[in-house]
Amino acid sequence: MPPTDTTTSTAGGPASQEATAHRFTVGLLPLLAEADLLDSPAGWGAVPTPAGPFRLEPVRPGRDLERLTGWMNDPDVAAYWELGGSPAVTEAHLRAQLDGDGHSIPCLGLLDGIPMSYWEIYRADLDPVSRHYPARSHDTGIHLLIGDGTNRGRGLGTTLLRAVTELVFDNRPRCTRVIAEPDIRNTPSVSAFMNAGFRYSTEIELTEKRAALMIRERALRNLL
Repeated sequence: MPPTDTTTSTAGGPASQEATAHRFTVGLLPLLAEADLLDSPAGWGAVPTPAGPFRLEPVRPGRDLERLTGWMNDPDVAAYWELGGSPAVTEAHLRAQLDGDGHSIPCLGLLDGIPMSYWEIYRADLDPVSRHYPARSHDTGIHLLIGDGTNRGRGLGTTLLRAVTELVFDNRPRCTRVIAEPDIRNTPSVSAFMNAGFRYSTEIELTEKRAALMIRERALRNLL
């Protein structure tokens, strides 16, 4: 990461100094923090899918809290995420990540520019889940919910999982595996992961659920 002290160098003249000052505005600090552990999902860009271009955008509570609270209170979502209730419940869940060490980044998923899903991109090897399987350095985990019920049940989850896995592999060269741990009872979710090229590894007992450990290997990327 480049140094943040712009007071000791005058190379490049006023224009260069102005550009450097802009680069390190307070508003950009969350994006710089993301780069430390997850190679900054904010800068990953869009990936084409059969349903349209898809990209991830880190959550900003002031902008996104109302939308996410509505999604968390959808009965189909609340049954597995268990975050139904007031906006304070959703905000506390987001703040635990945003104010943490940066190993988990909450994101909106935008399809054709429209927010329609919520994602958590996280360092599985730095997460408590790593105690439940033989983790490798830079294993990257994903959590997903599709916010609008009209987008469920038609294969879109598989499409988006493929897209996000490609984004991870394209932008995290040190990551050799993407992992997930959906609730074992959530058959549609487990099926979507399998259809997206993940293999079912084993069942693991987490604090909040019994989960199916799903793994997709970079080495098999071109075979899927």
